[in-house]
Amino acid sequence: MAHACRVLVQYRHCNTLQHTAAHYRTLQHTAAHCNTLQHTAIHCSTLQCTLQHTAAHCSTLQHTAAHYNTLQHTVTHCSTLQHTATHCNTLEHTATHCITLHHTATRCNTLQHTAMHCNTLQHTATSCIPQHTAAKMKRYKDCSIHCSTLQHTATHCNTLQHTATHCNTLQHTHDQS
Repeated sequence: MAHACRVLVQYRHCNTLQHTAAHYRTLQHTAAHCNTLQHTAIHCSTLQCTLQHTAAHCSTLQHTAAHYNTLQHTVTHCSTLQHTATHCNTLEHTATHCITLHHTATRCNTLQHTAMHCNTLQHTATSCIPQHTAAKMKRYKDCSIHCSTLQHTATHCNTLQHTATHCNTLQHTHDQS
């Protein structure tokens, strides 16, 4: 009986060892599974941090893009204003030039009127030549030279008047816009 008891104890001990070994294998498998889960959790935590960083970066990029769009709109508006300013400067320069030409044309009208008066005097003097003395002839000659100068000036004035008329048209167009 002692032997049978020892075999029974050994058998129970073997069963306990087998049961312990099976339990140990289950614990090992569970530990391996826990290690995998822990590794996955660390990986997920890293991914979550990366995603949060990426989301923050995207938000910054969206803000930068909105700012860039605003700047681009402002640049386009400035370019339009510069073009308009250049156009206005050109019109202002043309208007100033026109005012000067208009003033010149007014003086030209006076010179033309004087030249016409000279033509009348010259015609009168020419028809009266036989009745004049030598002294009067010298005055007539001086008057004739003066009249020729005035006529030449009047011709020049005609050109200036034509230009002034053109400028008045431009100025009128500028005033309406």
